[in-house]
Order: sequence, then structure tokens, then C-alpha cells
Amino acid sequence: MPELTAEVWQAQALAQAIGSRLALVGPPHLRNEAIMVADLAGRGCGVLDPPPLGPDGPRAARLTELGETHACLMHLGGLLGDVGIALVGIACAADDEATYWSCVEAIDAADEARDRVRDMLRKLADREAALPRREAG
Repeated sequence: MPELTAEVWQAQALAQAIGSRLALVGPPHLRNEAIMVADLAGRGCGVLDPPPLGPDGPRAARLTELGETHACLMHLGGLLGDVGIALVGIACAADDEATYWSCVEAIDAADEARDRVRDMLRKLADREAALPRREAG
């Protein structure tokens, strides 16, 4: 179970990095939600014991670019869903109450972050739907 917990932590760290990057260089109309994703993912990392990290730190530190925003958000939403599922498994197998409750808090953070990702996807779709109308008018 420690390996799975380490991967969940790494995934939360990646979600935090993506949210931070989108807040800095992403579409301006998504910045508030991107900040929320970064904060929530950071909370998810904070309640879990960090894995042993190599000299380069978390894998998320190697993130160099996000690519196309819609695709990035689709993948991030899927990742956060997988994180939640993995955390449920870890919580169910927990031998102690502290681990169980840490997982519950991390599940909540991942679920809220995923909700923010869905909000961003909705805003992107709304913006794209409005573009042809603006060009015609």
C-alpha cells in the first residue's frame, strides 16, 4: 500500500503543478478555478505522508508545458478521478484511524479539485460556443 499512497501523492502534486501553471499562463477566464485546483491538490498532498523523494523532488517538478488547455483539463479530471478511487481503496485497507481520516480528507480535496476542473471545461465550452456568434455579429 505504501507504493500506491506514494503514487497518489505524486498525482496530487502534479494536479497542484498543473493548476498553478494554468493560473499563471492559462486562459484568463480560468485563472480563479485554476488557483482553486492548485490549492485543493496542495491540501490533498498535505494530508498524506509525502513519499521519499529523489534529488529532483516530486515528478511534477519536471512539468515543462501543458499543451492544449482542453485536453490538459480532460486528462487532469481523469487523473483526479483515479486519485479518488485509489484513495478509497487505501482508506478501506487502512490499519489505523489516522490513515483512514487522512484518506477521507484527500478524497474530499481530489473531488473538489475535479469539480473545479469540470467548471473550467464548462467555461471553455461556453467560450467556444460564443465565438461564432461574436464573429457573425
